[in-house]
Amino acid sequence: MKGKKSELTGHLDIIIIDNQDDEEGKITEKREVLIHGDPEGLKSLARLLIHLAEMNQETMHNLPVGAREHFHLRPNIELSKSSFEVIVGRLDAKGTGSFYPRYISKD
Repeated sequence: MKGKKSELTGHLDIIIIDNQDDEEGKITEKREVLIHGDPEGLKSLARLLIHLAEMNQETMHNLPVGAREHFHLRPNIELSKSSFEVIVGRLDAKGTGSFYPRYISKD
């Protein structure tokens, strides 16, 4: 996360858990991503996301056409030791604006 590490402050913990829903006797297995932080940590994550959203990928000379800007959040560096590594990034590609093929939009 070159250039952004020092801007993530506070405490952030991002984990994945396995969970179940029980609706009228039908159990559904699911995975959930939990993002927890203290106020400072959550605000610093919010600033990072806003920075990412407002970036003009078209003017980034080191980003090839078709690529998407992103940042790595790593355990014991930007995140807590108990966190999973997380990549936050743009969905739209530089030059084309296209989304990656596995993306399925919400209804």
